Amino acid sequence: MRDFKDRVAVITGGGSGFGREFARLGATLGMKLVLADIQNDALQSCADELRGAGAIVLTQRTDVSDGAQIQALANATMERFGVVHLLFNNAGVATGGLVWEQSERDWQWTLGVNLWGVIHGVRIFTPLMLAAAKSDPAYRGHIVNTASMAGLLNPPLSGAYNASKHAVVSLTETLHHDLTLVTEQLRCSVLCPYFVPTGIADSERNRPADLSDAGGPTHSQLVGRSLAEKAVQSGKVPAAQVAAMTFDAIRSDAFYIFSHPHALGSVRERAEHIAALRDPADPYATRPDFRANLQAALRP
Repeated sequence: MRDFKDRVAVITGGGSGFGREFARLGATLGMKLVLADIQNDALQSCADELRGAGAIVLTQRTDVSDGAQIQALANATMERFGVVHLLFNNAGVATGGLVWEQSERDWQWTLGVNLWGVIHGVRIFTPLMLAAAKSDPAYRGHIVNTASMAGLLNPPLSGAYNASKHAVVSLTETLHHDLTLVTEQLRCSVLCPYFVPTGIADSERNRPADLSDAGGPTHSQLVGRSLAEKAVQSGKVPAAQVAAMTFDAIRSDAFYIFSHPHALGSVRERAEHIAALRDPADPYATRPDFRANLQAALRP
């Protein structure tokens, strides 16, 4: 997909972070934008900014974990624009803590947004995009699913998040294979960012009340949250740069998108440990002092 002008892009998590930057870049390329987000004030702020710059924008408050709401988003998009060319299944949240301390509600919320949001997006929008391809030989479309380097690695204190992002990588690789069996007009990519300054470390602001834990976070969850906040805030690659990388990948039909290619060394090491039947590689092998401090913070 190389021509973006007047094409229609649907972006979940479109009110902030990567979603907002996808929207800004799409607007500069002349795209018509459909923005979905659970945080209505951020959604409207982004839409107001883009409309002020002359973009055509449709907004819809959407909880991506709810298939009925994704269906409503698709219906609204088709009613307004009649076709979808570019789909960003981008909404995401982060939880942490020792894996056995992550509650059922932690798992439901994390998997609901990070995994089921992508599942609903793929199962509902892909048939619409394939139908557009069938009716128009000139049609070209692309789906981008936002995963994470945590979809290729397994850092401690992030069990539910890691599991959700590994599943998104697997789903998207399978989607790639499935699409190549039926069409040349629709392709997909998986975005695996590392630490990028976005609002994901503050995900709790959008957590539904019925999925909150009355007892509050455990000690390990507080430690994990603090680590995540520091890591995200220390990121040197801005979200706007990741958005530019993503659009470049769409133009070239590249499947894997990495914000920090140097991190692939750890992915290679993990694969080597698997192939050699060795225990998982120590993520703190080069930072023994950090490991010692983390153990001291977690052990009674």
